[in-house]
Amino acid sequence: MHCNISPGRPGSIVFLNGTSSSGKTTILKALQNILAEPFLDAGIDKFIWMMPERYLERPLWDDVLGKADHAGQTGLSLVDAMHKTIETLSLAGWNVISDHVLVENAWREDCIRRFSALPAYLIGIRCPLGELERREKARKNRTLGQARLQYEVVHTGLKYDLEVDTSILSAEECAEKIKSWLVSHPPEALRNMRQDREIPQKFNFSPAQSG
Repeated sequence: MHCNISPGRPGSIVFLNGTSSSGKTTILKALQNILAEPFLDAGIDKFIWMMPERYLERPLWDDVLGKADHAGQTGLSLVDAMHKTIETLSLAGWNVISDHVLVENAWREDCIRRFSALPAYLIGIRCPLGELERREKARKNRTLGQARLQYEVVHTGLKYDLEVDTSILSAEECAEKIKSWLVSHPPEALRNMRQDREIPQKFNFSPAQSG
């Protein structure tokens, strides 16, 4: 079991990366329900909803993530704080699940540098574009066109520990598949990408020592 809480050891981190409407948040909640240890929800929406309400409407929303496929300066700063918070929680021994939308190269590179030596898994949440657009139209709380803009960039240059397709599997089935992977495999994707890109790691311990 690679997700145990141990005093003095970092908690496990599970990043769920995919476009808007891909089903990340529903999978996150399903995972929280079935994982034996407590996992905190530290997803991007949690941080966005900390903002004053006026920032959730245009024109201020455009400086957060209103452009969908790239962030404004406020959004960049917010996600930087989000990454630092997740890191702090892990180092304090807490397990974390974070649904993310890695549309910015700076966010991808920071995840690789910051989390590659921590017990952090990167899970790709896939869904065909046609299904994403159907979901956007069916849901009243999504801006039409977000998924299409994010579709081409959110998985760019990334390797995953595991990928799931939410057009084939239900959220509960995805969660069970992810759980099975977490309890039987060490995290490798972020570490391998760091080595491939020759990015210095932030910590000196390895996932095998900390997970």
